[in-house]
Amino acid sequence: MLPPDLEHVIEQDHRALDAFVRGDPEPKKRLFSRGDDATLANPLGPPARGWTAVEQRLEHAASQFRDGEPHRFERVSQYAFGDLAYILEIERSRMRIAGSSRISPTALRVTTIFRREEGEWKIVHRHADPITSPRDAETVAET
Repeated sequence: MLPPDLEHVIEQDHRALDAFVRGDPEPKKRLFSRGDDATLANPLGPPARGWTAVEQRLEHAASQFRDGEPHRFERVSQYAFGDLAYILEIERSRMRIAGSSRISPTALRVTTIFRREEGEWKIVHRHADPITSPRDAETVAET
């Protein structure tokens, strides 16, 4: 079981992702740590480290989406101890991607790590990738 104040932040994060797939990164940005150790690894580029790089990556990613529909979240795992916590979820949504005229379904495997900073839970790391089903080992080989 997660602390109630963390569950509240996770609910805020879920709402922020709904705004994100409509092209608005601001609610998501408000939830991130401003620390130099904040990290973001999304499917659109290499990992970003530090608030400035994370902010830029969030803005770029949100600019690629529009007309998104609310997410569905499937919690796989969760754990909290002291001032650190994580959740692992499958995020499902539908949105227009990179100027496409059609709405596409998406599914991401997402790990989010939270840290309590000055009494508030903040996202200190988010990793998202499209691997939500089994794959052959050959798919990890560089070409």
